[in-house]
Amino acid sequence: MYTVNVRWTRVRERGVIISCRSTSPAPDGQIAAEISQVLEKRAALKHPPVSMAVSDVVALGIAGVFSSPTPSGQVLSRLYRHGAVDSDALLEAARVEQGYASPEGHAALYCLIGWVQAQVYREQVRETS
Repeated sequence: MYTVNVRWTRVRERGVIISCRSTSPAPDGQIAAEISQVLEKRAALKHPPVSMAVSDVVALGIAGVFSSPTPSGQVLSRLYRHGAVDSDALLEAARVEQGYASPEGHAALYCLIGWVQAQVYREQVRETS
């Protein structure tokens, strides 16, 4: 009997450039409060919608907190300073930073990832309309 190894590859679409409509980040207190609120709302639902995410000002604030000279920190810094970044790069950077973050930081980055996914979803809906 012969076995054939088949390797499946998935063609990955290009990320979209997402932008933040806010020009100033939220203060730390607002970031913590909104992260807590979004996580509680998402936990209460069996299947929370993709659109349930933190606001733009909080996403910008989270990016500012995790800005650093590391490669992933530079991607977050790009969002913080310029308000726009490639969605795939931002998702990867947030996931890398989660590996080094405190539990609170991990939750904040989780919410940032949700914000990115909501932005990409909105863009996809806009393109199909």
